[in-house]
Amino acid sequence: MLTKDREFYRTFARLCVTLMLEQAVILSVNLVDNLMLGTYSEAALSGVAAVNQIQFVLQQLVYAVNNAMIVLGSQYWGQKRLGEVRRLSAIGLWAGLAIALLLFLLVSFFPRQALLLFTTDAAIAAEGVKYLAIIRFSYLFFAVTTVMLGTMRIIESVRIALRVSVVSLVINVCVNYLLIAGHFGFPELGARGAAIGTLAARVVECAIVAIHLFTREKKLDLRPADYLKIDRTMLRDYVRVGTPVLLASATWGISNALQTVILGHMTASAIAAQSISSTVFLLLKVTSVGASSAAAIIIGRTVGAGDMGKIKSYTRTLQCLFLMIGAALGVAMFFIRVPLLAAYRVSEETRYLANAYMLIQSVVLFTMSYQMPVNTGIIRGGGDTRFAMILDLIGIWGIVMPLSFLCAFVWKFSPIVVIICLNSDQVFKCVPAFFRVNSYKWVRNLTRPAS
Repeated sequence: MLTKDREFYRTFARLCVTLMLEQAVILSVNLVDNLMLGTYSEAALSGVAAVNQIQFVLQQLVYAVNNAMIVLGSQYWGQKRLGEVRRLSAIGLWAGLAIALLLFLLVSFFPRQALLLFTTDAAIAAEGVKYLAIIRFSYLFFAVTTVMLGTMRIIESVRIALRVSVVSLVINVCVNYLLIAGHFGFPELGARGAAIGTLAARVVECAIVAIHLFTREKKLDLRPADYLKIDRTMLRDYVRVGTPVLLASATWGISNALQTVILGHMTASAIAAQSISSTVFLLLKVTSVGASSAAAIIIGRTVGAGDMGKIKSYTRTLQCLFLMIGAALGVAMFFIRVPLLAAYRVSEETRYLANAYMLIQSVVLFTMSYQMPVNTGIIRGGGDTRFAMILDLIGIWGIVMPLSFLCAFVWKFSPIVVIICLNSDQVFKCVPAFFRVNSYKWVRNLTRPAS
């Protein structure tokens, strides 16, 4: 039976829509860079696309830190134990900063080597180095903002995230317009102009979120001094819960970066086509990401409260909602590809490949919109953080990556066949996700008894 709890539907809709729009606006920053650079230079577009794969790895790792904090924090929120949420936020912030600093140092000392992992084209690499030299400074700001927003997400305070994301997008668009091609007397900086726009947006959004968290968010009553204390007992719990999440996200981030490595070593058009199609794909995918995040919060809170009846009812209802979302996204991807491709000034080969990629991704969106929210929303939010990690390790490293490398470099198949291989795990993951989620073996209370 599906739940008849109206409060559940209201909470899910509010969280899902707000988090979806937040993610859409965040991804629009990359879309704006792609669109503006796509009308400026294909080499600049491809160079930025290569750098974005490095940033994607960073984002996945920081999101993992954030998601581990949310999994554990949501259960404490279900018990209204805000002191534990504050301590988790401090741990999450330092973990996020450590990851961002490590990647910042790596790309600072080895910028060209990092880019050559994704492309062998000298012109593309040169444009990417220009972009990377500036965008690397945004990494620390991104980590801080993400963890602070995650802290507010635990207590279901999500409106500020959307507002700050809109401000960030407006800043990025304005600076890009002035500096990419050079308008109103500003210098023509190309890829560097796009990097400056993104950096400016990240700095402003970080400042806004920090001010809001410390001065306006009264539920938690967080203060800057709270981030100077690390609770060792909570840290052990966080590491236990978070390690599988971090490994799963690292696996996902690295595998996505390797997609660009594979395509980038095939043809110059393949990487540009992937940049166009993947940006749209990710923009539509945010609906499922929002649904997944909303499910994790609701299920985590319910597990923390110990209401097994609601857990089962909510789980059945969420699965139906995920399927409806997936069908809508697949149809949207199919129809949006034609007007979108018309906006790009690229070669016919790039246009042909991008169109084929988006047709494939129309199917992928449907299956992914079920398995991803089930695995990372319901199951992980319910306390089982290992299942998604194991599924990713087997699917990605045991099947997808070996098969894709063989198709690309041994059998010399077309980029279209390679794209099908690279996305195949989004289909077969649906089966184990269905059986696991309906077994309810993932329900685990991770909280410690109140002292």
